[in-house]
Amino acid sequence: MTTRRLLLTSASALAALAFILPSPARAEDQLSVVATFSILGDMVARIGGDHIALTTLVGPGGDAHVYQPTPQAARAVAEADVLIMNGLEFEGWLERLVEAASFDGGLVEATVGVEAISFEEHDDDHDDHDDHDDHDDEHAGDDDHDDHGDDHAEGKDHDDDHGDEHGEEHAEHDDHDDHAGHDHGAFDPHAWQSLDNAVIYANNIAAGLSLADPDNASNYYSNRAAFVAEIEALGAEVDAMLGGLPEERRTVVTSHDAFGYFAQAYNLTFEAPQGLSTESEVSAKDVAELIEQIREEGISAVFVESITDNRLLQQIANETGATIGGTLYSDALSEAEGPAGTYLDMVRHNATTIASALGS
Repeated sequence: MTTRRLLLTSASALAALAFILPSPARAEDQLSVVATFSILGDMVARIGGDHIALTTLVGPGGDAHVYQPTPQAARAVAEADVLIMNGLEFEGWLERLVEAASFDGGLVEATVGVEAISFEEHDDDHDDHDDHDDHDDEHAGDDDHDDHGDDHAEGKDHDDDHGDEHGEEHAEHDDHDDHAGHDHGAFDPHAWQSLDNAVIYANNIAAGLSLADPDNASNYYSNRAAFVAEIEALGAEVDAMLGGLPEERRTVVTSHDAFGYFAQAYNLTFEAPQGLSTESEVSAKDVAELIEQIREEGISAVFVESITDNRLLQQIANETGATIGGTLYSDALSEAEGPAGTYLDMVRHNATTIASALGS
C-alpha cells in the first residue's frame, strides 16, 4: 500500500498513524512543514528552527474547532514534506483536506504516547465536585460523545449534513445531549494543556522531523532538549503559583471544557457551560446549574476565553456577582506581541491569571 493510500483511510485509522514518512528531503533544502494550529506550530518552530519552512493552518486567535480549510491550505498541504497534527480527533477537517490535497508526505501525530483523558473521566470529575442532585443525570449524556468522530470526518460538509443526519436523534435527546453530539471522539483532545504532555509533543515532533530529514536530526534533538528544559522550568514555576491556592478556591469557571489536562495536573476543578468543542450547544439547564453552583460555593471569579463569544460568561458573572478574573488561552495563541504569543507564554499567562484571581 502506498503512503498516499494509507493517508486516505478512515478517521480512526488516520489518528492511529504516528509516522508515515517519505524518502528524506534533500539536505540543502529547508524541510517544508505544515502544522495544523498555532500552539502546535509554535512547538514545531522551536524544534525545527532554521531547517524548516513552516506553514500553520489555523493561526493565532483562530478556532480550530470551526476551521474551514481554504484552497491555500490545500496547496500548502500538497507541497509539504511533513504534516504535523494534534490527533485525538481535534482536527475533524483534516482527513478531507489531506485527500483534497493528495498529500503524500510524512504525517506526525503529536499526541502519540499521551495518556488521554476520556469523556468518562470528565464525567467522574463533574460527579466528584457537583453537589446538585440532578447534575449527574444531565452529564450521563456525555457518553454520546463517541458518536461524533465519524461526523467530524465529513469536514466542511458537517454543518450542511447536520440537520438531515441528526434531526431525529436530536429530537430524542435533551439540550445537554445535543451539545454533547457536537464534540470530538472518545477523548479530550486538548492534551497540550499539560506541560508533561508538552514533552511528549516535543519528542514526537523531533522524531518526525528527524526521520524526514536525518541530515539535520542532531539539530532537531538539540532544539528539543532546550525546549524541554524550558518546559520543565516552567512546570516548577506553575507548581509554585498554583500549589498554594486554598482548597475552597480551586474551582475555575470558563467558557468551554478545554482545561481538563491542566486541571488534572494542578488539582483544580474546571467548570464550563460549553463542552469540549466551541461548536457545542449550551443548554439553559446547564447554565442554571452552573449559576447555582457559583452561588453555593462562593466562586468569586470566572474567566473568559480568547477564542469564544464571552457574552454568556459575562451574563453568568452579572447574575452571580462574580468578577471576570481575566482571559485564558485554550486552543490558540495570541498574536506575537500579546500575552500568549508562544506556548510557554500561554501556559505562564493562564497560570498567573488563575493564581491572581483565585488567590486574592
